[in-house]
Amino acid sequence: MKNKTIGFIGGGRIATIFLHGFEMANLSFSKTIVFDPDKEVLENLQKRIPHIICESKNIVSAAKCDIVILAVHPPIIIETLNTIKELLNKDAIVLSLSPKINLQKIKEVLDGFPAIARAIPSATSIINQGINPVSFSEEIKEDQKDSILQILESLGEAPIVDEPKLEAYALICGMGSTYFWFQFNKLQQLATKFGMEENESKEVITGMLEGSVNTLFFSDFSPEEVMDLIPVKPIEEYEEDIKGYYEEKLTDLFEKIKS
Repeated sequence: MKNKTIGFIGGGRIATIFLHGFEMANLSFSKTIVFDPDKEVLENLQKRIPHIICESKNIVSAAKCDIVILAVHPPIIIETLNTIKELLNKDAIVLSLSPKINLQKIKEVLDGFPAIARAIPSATSIINQGINPVSFSEEIKEDQKDSILQILESLGEAPIVDEPKLEAYALICGMGSTYFWFQFNKLQQLATKFGMEENESKEVITGMLEGSVNTLFFSDFSPEEVMDLIPVKPIEEYEEDIKGYYEEKLTDLFEKIKS
């Protein structure tokens, strides 16, 4: 990608994740420009990724790149699209990382601009272990698809999926880590409290989690049989409450981002 320029509209968490992942993957561009009106956000980003060009007042240079990544929240994406639509180069590619606003809507706001992709980013892309599903507009060219896939595959896996599935991926992959991270962190803290060395506890928990997932999903046993393999279940009395939280909170959020 050394002959391509890339511009981020939005310099927050998603830009940090992607740019750090690019660094880890040794993926470079001829120029990387990040626009964000918040100077503090840009200063923090540039401390981590010194070679990027940051713009807080002028969106033009980011919008004129070969690949334009929309790393903004859904409430302001339409406003952002209206701002950049007259600035885009005719051969550019627009990649939206936002749920809810679909390809057809983006195309309409951009007055028929053809080369559009949508992906759902995952935080684990920061260490190149993300799952970033992507959908493409019908009009996008094959070489443009390849450019987007090269970017996303540098960050982990990039399955091409039907666009209506993207919001499900947002709930399961995009936000899924948040359902577990605090629990993994607490287990690690307790492991050291109970006498393990820090590195030892991290290795043990990582192995336990990988084995647990593989046993549940890929063994010849049913979920009920797997969950009965260990007779002692210290938090069993809370399981129904926890499952209820998943059902209530995630279903409600899914309906909101699909509407």
